[in-house]
Amino acid sequence: MMSIKRKHALKDMTFAEFRERLSEKPVILLPFGSQEEQGPHAPMGDFMLTEAVAGQVAKASDAIVAPIIPFGYADFFKTIPGGIQFRASTFSAVVEDTVTAFLDHGIEHILILNGHTSNAPLFDQTLRRIRAERGVSVAFINLWQAIPDTLWRELHGPSVAAARGHGGDPLTSIYLHLFPELMRMDLARPSVREKAFGLPTGGVNNVQFEGMPVHVPLNCDEVNADGMLGGDPLLASAEKGAKMVEHLVGFCARFVEHLRRCDMRSVTAFSPQTEKAAS
Repeated sequence: MMSIKRKHALKDMTFAEFRERLSEKPVILLPFGSQEEQGPHAPMGDFMLTEAVAGQVAKASDAIVAPIIPFGYADFFKTIPGGIQFRASTFSAVVEDTVTAFLDHGIEHILILNGHTSNAPLFDQTLRRIRAERGVSVAFINLWQAIPDTLWRELHGPSVAAARGHGGDPLTSIYLHLFPELMRMDLARPSVREKAFGLPTGGVNNVQFEGMPVHVPLNCDEVNADGMLGGDPLLASAEKGAKMVEHLVGFCARFVEHLRRCDMRSVTAFSPQTEKAAS
């Protein structure tokens, strides 16, 4: 008799297969990414990185990963062609509809893997509203911020500040590890930030005045013509990307195991071990 391989991607499952898994109270991973520039050397579809990491997390933790939502809230990238940005209201609606598609069927162990940092405030607002209306807490992890300082120092030593940023690491190294054939490292160059209003820019949200931030809305190409907001891609490598992915997969998989022991309707309810572990 042919053995049936256990599936971890929702898109690969038949309805009957997914229905059978519901008795296990599975953790559902919801990956969100972005279609935006990453400097002249890297593909714009950085959602591919979140999708790949989420797939590895699902296999490592025996979770089920939903299809990637490839577009995010990235208003300040609109000035560079090729990006696709949701309005804030659209993004919040997509988050709510995606989450409630599972809540409506009694599936309450949901973890969002966020591969676009600018989505985070809208996740917080939307998930708070969902909790108030539905009584269920939904967690999210900002993937690229879940790399600890110890690993950054191990990989980059004293060059951490120079390497880190949009257009540099972590995404350049992770791209070199996961999709080296798509990279154009011959076009890579360090990020140099322009001034705005005669002042140094601290990113797309502020300028520096007397060493302190003053918040003003800027577009990415006003900070750097290539949309690079910090970080030197020449310091990246596939080897560094492999270690970053290894950490992220392990970290997220361990959190999935923890999440299984939680009652997402009660912040004080926690089981020391899962039913699966006890059986």
